[in-house]
Amino acid sequence: MAESGINGIMKMVLRFLMIIVFGIAGYQIAQFTMELQLNWMKNLTHPNVWMAFCIMFFALCGFMVTPVIWWILKKSGQLFENTLSSVSAQDIVVAVAGLIVSLLLANLLAIPFIFINIPGIGFYITIALNIFFAFVGMRAFLKRRDDVWGLILNIVGRGSRIAHRRRKVDAGVDILISDMEDPALREQSEAGRKVLDTSALIDGRILDIANTGFLEGVLVLPRFVLTELQGVADSSDPARRARGRKGLNVVTELQKIKTMVVNIVDISMKELKRDKVDEALVELCKKLDARILTTDYNLNQIARIEGVMALNVNDLANSLKPQFLPGDVVRIDVIRQGKESGQGIGYLEDGTMLVVEDGEGAIGTTSDIVITSMLQTSAGRMVFGKLKR
Repeated sequence: MAESGINGIMKMVLRFLMIIVFGIAGYQIAQFTMELQLNWMKNLTHPNVWMAFCIMFFALCGFMVTPVIWWILKKSGQLFENTLSSVSAQDIVVAVAGLIVSLLLANLLAIPFIFINIPGIGFYITIALNIFFAFVGMRAFLKRRDDVWGLILNIVGRGSRIAHRRRKVDAGVDILISDMEDPALREQSEAGRKVLDTSALIDGRILDIANTGFLEGVLVLPRFVLTELQGVADSSDPARRARGRKGLNVVTELQKIKTMVVNIVDISMKELKRDKVDEALVELCKKLDARILTTDYNLNQIARIEGVMALNVNDLANSLKPQFLPGDVVRIDVIRQGKESGQGIGYLEDGTMLVVEDGEGAIGTTSDIVITSMLQTSAGRMVFGKLKR
């Protein structure tokens, strides 16, 4: 079946190249055989006849073998595409960088063997060095992908210079603002900058909110927050290390969301004249006229005192929990005693704690509870009730 479109053009180009390559091979083989001065060659009327025959024969072989080579290339391409579909763009860039660096080192080491031209093995030593360094270099770069990726971002200016432009905002803070095609979207993004806190990244729910489309605009990630996150990821404590790596993965996934812009601001706490991360975050929000995105209750309170709007993920989560009115009846398991005398404690399906007055006698039972009141704070929500009589 004949190929059509771009595949047909590519197959025609491949066939032309195969004819040329095989024709050149035929020419070289003809020259080699004529230099050997074989006995049967002497019976030819003219060497040019043998030369023309070899070129035509091998060119025809190239023409005939093209469909096989094309089929192999297509299958290899499909296999390559299937493999790439499960690999992130960050891993591909890091692997290619490792391949380039390792091949440069391998060829620098191979220079003596090329000039010495050791008979029989010099060429093979060069090939072996390239294969060995390519494998080791890619494995080493992928092993330290986060560090290499950060270095690459620093080298290229923390993002593509074509897709972004550098802009100075008031107070002299250097920030990258995406060159979006829609001016209205750009204005909306610049007006809705949000500074990310370490706690919000480690918490991870910010990624789910962003994926739903409820979070938009520019997310600003200060370099000192990224450094703090990396320090947690390098901790000797397995629990802290897991939380830090989770936060770094959240940053990577946020960068993949097309409706958002994650800008890493290369600014230090010293430039903001602050010694603590929380204070530096609040100061940066003031300079950028941005909001702070966090799950830290104390930072939430400090930001509000300083006049910075804080977006607390816990507040959002609490606001989405089912609301109860005094008099509503819920059925829960009373599992333990409360702080006050006579109280019992149970939990609603969403994890909200319910304090049952005079519920100590119902511990270990499933009881109907009449809601009496609710207490809502940024630290969480508490529901109070009493046993239904």
